[in-house]
Formats: sequence, structure tokens, C-alpha cells
Amino acid sequence: MAVTLGEVVAHTAVTVDGPVSAVPTAEPGSAVPNGELDAAAAPALVAEIGARARVAARALAGATTAVKDAGLRAAAAGLRAGTARVLAANVLDLDAAGRVGATPAVLDRLALDGPRIDAIAAGLETVAGLPDPVGTVVRGSTMPNGLTLRQVRVPFGVLAVIYENRPNVTADAAGLAVKSGNAVVLRGSGGAAHTNAAIVGLLRSSLAGAGLPADSVCLLDGRGREPALALMRARGVVDLLIPRGGGGLIAEVVRTATVPVVETGVGNCHVYVDAAADEDLALDVLVDSKCDRPSVCNAAETLLVHADVAATFVPAAVRALSARGVRIHGDSRTRALAGADSGEVARATVEDFAAEYLSLDIAVAVVDSLDAALDHIRRYSTGHTEAIVSDSVTAVAAFTAGVDAAAIAVNASTRFTDAARFGFGAEIGISTQKLHARGPLGLPELTTTTWVYTGHGQTVGPGRGRTVGPGPSRPGR
Repeated sequence: MAVTLGEVVAHTAVTVDGPVSAVPTAEPGSAVPNGELDAAAAPALVAEIGARARVAARALAGATTAVKDAGLRAAAAGLRAGTARVLAANVLDLDAAGRVGATPAVLDRLALDGPRIDAIAAGLETVAGLPDPVGTVVRGSTMPNGLTLRQVRVPFGVLAVIYENRPNVTADAAGLAVKSGNAVVLRGSGGAAHTNAAIVGLLRSSLAGAGLPADSVCLLDGRGREPALALMRARGVVDLLIPRGGGGLIAEVVRTATVPVVETGVGNCHVYVDAAADEDLALDVLVDSKCDRPSVCNAAETLLVHADVAATFVPAAVRALSARGVRIHGDSRTRALAGADSGEVARATVEDFAAEYLSLDIAVAVVDSLDAALDHIRRYSTGHTEAIVSDSVTAVAAFTAGVDAAAIAVNASTRFTDAARFGFGAEIGISTQKLHARGPLGLPELTTTTWVYTGHGQTVGPGRGRTVGPGPSRPGR
């Protein structure tokens, strides 16, 4: 489902049947927006929030791991204690989404319940238990002149995240930012405005109670496009911007932003069943990749089947997927091989093969060779996750060398492309670009590096006759 900047970022008015006061929003920086900002007011608001976030970032950069971890555990406890508050806010957002005809996929991403809130809190605790990247030495050496040289991980400073109706991202982004020593400015969608405000209010108060700045986590208020546009152009305020949403949102942020951006990816993920595949294993991988949670970016959207196994595998795949409610869009060979089941297979179009469905739909094609599968993937892939099922070492090697993606799955579900399943804890998103990070954006990816070199009076030019270290200083460039 393509999402535009206006749909995702604009805070829309929410009409409720009960009093809005049922969702407390007294916490500064976390209130539900109450007015649309014009082009003149929005930059001032972003500058004011950014200035507070930068002060908080300086404190976070110097905070010990123990202090940051204590803050994250306090935030997790605060979310659990505030479950009723978050659920009350979420009901308002779900009611509003239902009235405007939101799709099941959108409602699923937006909806919270007790177990989901507990899982969000557990994610914060997981992040608290992960190694702190700040201060890690990436590489180092001792120069011939005696200087010791170290490349050290340091926080970016102020992160900004623009995202769609995923309230879990609010807490995930906050937790990862705090642990990596960054302050974060969050710009969620209008469809989750009440839920995000409730979550951010609880996070801010919990962090403050643990001795960290409340402004470590800020929510950008104000309806309309202008606050988001101002955030994208806030050079000197925002050090790194991460958009997380549909292709329309990401494309517009990349076109519009003047601050550094990490693109998180749309997921048109493929499962290729090779001629040398174990067909039972392939069926398990396919069904899990498509059906485990179809509304997320690492769900499979296209199945490619080698012609040598298509006669048996395609009918089996059609039966297994149809039994789980999946709507199949097949090419002519798929429809012919489906046989009696062909009535359940729609005719696939170019648009079907290019689609990120985020629903119980899948496109299916039969290919004559591994090279043909690679050609198809190169044409339609969004560079997220591509999977091969094969017992052939040669085929696997050719596939992994021929695919250009953030993650490649061999005989495993595409659903494993996730920071938690990689053991990284929570993630802000999955980067499909190549600079500066690719794949799940965990803690190390939310840091940059600085070079620290230590000497004993070494100089580049002529000194005062003192010789330091085992060799002469080398000229600078």
C-alpha cells in the first residue's frame, strides 16, 4: 500500500464520542496536536524542540551505560503501569481509523492490547541489556612516531524519525536512541496521534524520574504537513533523519530533506524455489514468509518457481496458500499448472509483480532458470530481503552473489530479517540503502565515529629539538 507524505505525516483531526481528557496529555513535548501550523510557525517549533533535544543529547552523550540502562528499565516499567492510559488513547485512534475506512493491514499495525504493550516494554528491557556501542573502538594502531590512533563510536546527537501508524516504533525508536546516546524527535502519523502522545508522555516522565533528561524523547506536535517539512529541512538541528513507512513517504522525504537521511525500505521480497529444492522445506518457508504476518515489510510478496519443479510445487503452493486465505496472482504458466485450483488464481500483471501488498496476496511466476529468477528479482526487488530454497551449493552461491539486497535468506523464511531475530534488540527500521548502514538499524548503526589520537608532544613541523617515539613524524597532507 503506497503511502504519501500527506497521508502519513499530517496530523488529522480526531473526533471522539467521549471526552478527550480521558487521555492525559499534560507532559510537554507529548501533547496531542491541537492546531495546524503554517509555514512560518513550523520552523520555529522545530527549532525550539530541536534546541531542547540538543541539550538533552549532550547529557546523554556523557551518561554512563548503567544510567542509560536504568532509564530504559524505568521506561519499561512506566509503560506497563500506564497500560490503561495507552489503551484508552489507542481506542480513540482505532475508532477514527475505522470511520475513514482504514485497511485491515493499517488497523493491525495501529492496534495495541495488553500483550503488545508488554512486548513493547520488554523490547526496552532487551535494549537495556545489549552492549553499549558508545566508546567502542572500531580500530586502532600505534603510528611510527608513537601516536596512538583510535576510531571510536560516538552518538550522532539528535535523531529524527518520521513514521506511520506503528505505535511500537515510538518506544523502539526512543529506546534505541537513548541507549546509543542520542536524543530523538518523533513525528508519528495523525492516525496514531493519541497513542503516540500517551506513550511519549510515559517515556518522558519515566526517564526524568531515572535522572535522564525528559527531552531525550520529544514528540513534534502540530497538524498538517508543515512541521514534518520543517523537520526535514532542519540542518544544524537534526543530525540524522530516518523515515519509516510506505514507499511514497520514503521517496518524498528523500526528495525533500536537506538533512542526512537513512532510507528504510519497502519490502517487495521474493522466495525463489530452485530446481534442487526440498519441496516440503520450500513449502514451509513460503507459507511462513507470506502468512506469519503479511502486513510487515519482511513478508514475502512474490514466489518464483523453477520450471523443473513447477509441476509438483505450484499446485502444492496454491493449495497451501489458498487454505490460509492468500489471494494468488499468477502468470500464465502458474495458472495452467494450478489445474483444478486455477479458478483461485488471478491473472498477474506487471503491477502485481511490483507490488508490496502488505496483505494476504502474493504474485507467482514460473521461471526457466536461476538466471531468469535473478533477472526477475533485479527488475522488481526493492533491495530488502530475497530468499532461495535449494540444496545446491552452486545455486546458493550464484544467488547470493547475484542478488543485491540488505538481507539474503538461504533455506529460511524472509521473516527473520529483523533486529530482534538477529539478536540486535529493537530496531528503528531496515535500511535498504548502502550508506552508512544497511539492514536492521540497531544500536551500532545509530552511532558515528570520531578519531582520537594521543601523543607525547609530537609535532608535524620542526619542534624544539625533542625527539619523540621510535621514528620521525610524517608530513601531513
